[in-house]
Amino acid sequence: MASPAIRPSAACLRFLRLQTMNSPSLVLSSTRSHLRPQLPVTARPTQDLSRCGRTFSTIPARQDWLTPKRPEKRKSMVGRPRMPTGGSMRGTTVVWGDYGLRMRDHDRRVSAKQLRTGEQTIHQRLRGERYKLYKRVSANIGVYTKGNDVRMGKGKGKFDYWAARIPVSRIVFELKGNIHEQVVRDAFRLAGNKLPGLYEFVKKGDPPVVGITKLGKGVTLESLKEAKRPVEPKDKVPEQPVTPPMADGPPQSVSTDFDKPPTTVHVSP
Repeated sequence: MASPAIRPSAACLRFLRLQTMNSPSLVLSSTRSHLRPQLPVTARPTQDLSRCGRTFSTIPARQDWLTPKRPEKRKSMVGRPRMPTGGSMRGTTVVWGDYGLRMRDHDRRVSAKQLRTGEQTIHQRLRGERYKLYKRVSANIGVYTKGNDVRMGKGKGKFDYWAARIPVSRIVFELKGNIHEQVVRDAFRLAGNKLPGLYEFVKKGDPPVVGITKLGKGVTLESLKEAKRPVEPKDKVPEQPVTPPMADGPPQSVSTDFDKPPTTVHVSP
């Protein structure tokens, strides 16, 4: 019968560790109790840092569409989403997916909690399907609140939650996958019920929207930019009224057929 292996004591291991730290040519093996010489390490070529600005990492960057990467430098005002007055159609059509969910009524501020609820509703309805969901908005606006019965002044208050300003006719979600259209409609219908406002279902290839006006069926961007009524130039000189020349003689009355005939009064003797 083989005898059990004898392990070195704690004092012996401490002595060997100190010897290893003092002598760099010896390395203590974690699997064996004896020492082995350190193998020579070949010099690696130095990398030119001017060609690569950042270090490589296999871990993907943190991407959270409901939380900004950096905090705000100054507190955001309540504000309203910017309205494109120059005829911009950006963000009103489906770009990456096959179907989309678009806001229909008017612009508003949607909290990150509400957006997450809408996303979870879509995932729950399409459980088991192969698809990819794209988010076209991001919660990058901070909302600050103050307690009740607080006097005016003393700043905007403390941070409460993140929110997103969604303008009218903006695509919120896009979906791409081999799924029946009616199933996607039902998923977006459930998500729209969880979000504030009214939403509509759109498909890839649908015409864009300018404000609340959909292009197509004879409506073009050029026709919307045209004036609805004639516009007079600002440098136009007003016309002077023309008066007829006055005659030298006294004015004469001209009788017409509409004048009443003179009435005669008979007096009895």
